[in-house]
Amino acid sequence: MNSLPVLPTISTSFIVLSAITVAIGWWQIKQRKIETHKKTMILAAIFALIFFIIYATRTVFIGNTSFGGPSDIKIYYTIFLIFHITLATVGAVLGIINLVTGFKKKFSTHRKLGPITSIVWFCTGITGVIVYLLLYVFYKGGETTSVLKAILGF
Repeated sequence: MNSLPVLPTISTSFIVLSAITVAIGWWQIKQRKIETHKKTMILAAIFALIFFIIYATRTVFIGNTSFGGPSDIKIYYTIFLIFHITLATVGAVLGIINLVTGFKKKFSTHRKLGPITSIVWFCTGITGVIVYLLLYVFYKGGETTSVLKAILGF
C-alpha cells in the first residue's frame, strides 16, 4: 500500500478548509451575521495563508512533483494545471482585495466582489483537490523537480 505524501496532503487539506469556511462565511453574511462572517472569513484567509506557506516552502526547498500518469494524458493534465494556477492566482488577488475592502468598510465594492471571489475560490479548491488526486492518488507522482519542469514537463 502506498502512503500519501505528508506536505501535499496537509496543504491540500488547508485549501479545502479555506473553501469550506468561505462557504460558511457566505451563508453567514446572507443571514446578516456580520461579526461572525468577519471572523469566519479571517479564518478562511488564515487557512489559505497556511496552504500557501506550506506550498511555497515545499516548492523552494524540495521542488514540485511532476505528473507521473500516462504520457498520453499529460497534455490534458498540463492544461488543467495551468487553468488551476490561473484560478488560484486570480482567487488570491481577489481574496486580498476583498479582505482589504471589508476592513476599510468599502462595502459597496466588497458586496460586488465577494460572490465572484467566493466562486473563483470554490473552483480553485475543487481544481486543487483534482490536481492532488491526479498527482498522488490516481497516479504515482513523477519526479520532484523545479516548478517549470513540473508544470510544463521540460
